[in-house]
Amino acid sequence: MTRRTSLADHAGRLALAWVFLRAGSDVLRDPSRAAGTAGPLLGRLRRRAPVALPDDAVLVRANAATQVAAGALLAAGVAERPAAMVLAATLLPTTLAGHAYWTVEDRAQRPNQRNHFNKNLAIMGALVLAARRRPGPA
Repeated sequence: MTRRTSLADHAGRLALAWVFLRAGSDVLRDPSRAAGTAGPLLGRLRRRAPVALPDDAVLVRANAATQVAAGALLAAGVAERPAAMVLAATLLPTTLAGHAYWTVEDRAQRPNQRNHFNKNLAIMGALVLAARRRPGPA
């Protein structure tokens, strides 16, 4: 049986992939903001890591490059399931480093960070569903 993909499948994949293509390419162009945001989390990881980790800019660029590559695969409909799982895996440190709202002391910023955390959680759920999806007739 051949796999038929609906227009809704294409649109959903493209919308989901766009988040990672856009954000990842932004970080690849200029990792300074993402490296600054990830710095505290990466510092805690460095203290526990059994090996030396590269500097923050290298790590956030590696995460971003992974997001762009896996996002492109997802958008193209190639290796969709592994691409979705890789994207979910890259979203976890991104969310913990960038949107740990429970650590935000500024009461005005806390709801904004909680919204970003919740959005990323929803995207992660969509990625898990995409990774579990079995191809078949539309």
